[in-house]
Amino acid sequence: MTTLVESTSRPAPRPVSRLKVFVDGATVAKRNLIKIKRVPDLLVFSTISPIMFILLFAYVFGSAIPVPGVGYREFLIPGIFAQTVIFGSTLTGAGLAEDMQKGIIDRFRSLPMSRSAVLVGRTTSDVLNNVLVVVIMSVTGLLVGWRIRSSVGEAIVGFLLLLAFAYAMSWIMAVVGLIVPSPEVVNNASFVVIFPLTFIANTFVPTKNFPSVLRTIADWNPVSSVTQASRQLFGNTGTAKLPTHPWSLHHPIIYTLLWIIGLLVVFVPLAVRQYKRAASR
Repeated sequence: MTTLVESTSRPAPRPVSRLKVFVDGATVAKRNLIKIKRVPDLLVFSTISPIMFILLFAYVFGSAIPVPGVGYREFLIPGIFAQTVIFGSTLTGAGLAEDMQKGIIDRFRSLPMSRSAVLVGRTTSDVLNNVLVVVIMSVTGLLVGWRIRSSVGEAIVGFLLLLAFAYAMSWIMAVVGLIVPSPEVVNNASFVVIFPLTFIANTFVPTKNFPSVLRTIADWNPVSSVTQASRQLFGNTGTAKLPTHPWSLHHPIIYTLLWIIGLLVVFVPLAVRQYKRAASR
């Protein structure tokens, strides 16, 4: 009897190696990038909006928004970068919700692949999409008068910091995309949260004229810190005095890195757990 029980019992699941997670994740990322290639409208519409913001604020509102010590266009472009890569993170949630809705996640479950690879591939492909969007925006910014006035190394760090923050935001959107029933709900829900998050910040105007309570919120908003860090790394602060208060804007790079690490520590395990629950339904 003991022999029979041992022979019919299920073997313990094999632990998935980290290498397999990355290899499978790269395959999923390639699949998502091929989708963008076959449906170029996804890329076109994700770049039209930031280009419109650049042109609108640079030529329509720019003359009416004075920024001491620096030209408004150089003040503006890092804020547009921050807003765009954050909105780009919603592609993660919408893509996962669409895959859930169409049953593609169930197909992935039938394959001998790591479950975490779906999330890794999804978030990685969206970062690569953000890279292309940032390149297009940089060209647009240069055409309207934006310039990088720091070293090449500092500029690269500025772009990497923006992309790292967007990657961390993608894991939040991954959790949302696995909870809500459709990509339309993801887009609507994320817009309600992200739109005020990017406007109650120093993305488009300095926060010094905000009401006191709103200014405190804006100064500690991580969008403000990643924008301020980008301005400093791109050399777009001009002769303006760097803020000494609050701490979040006096040390924007450190504050942004703390947010990136915190978001990843919290939302990567939550996303993996939610994926396992959603895929088992």
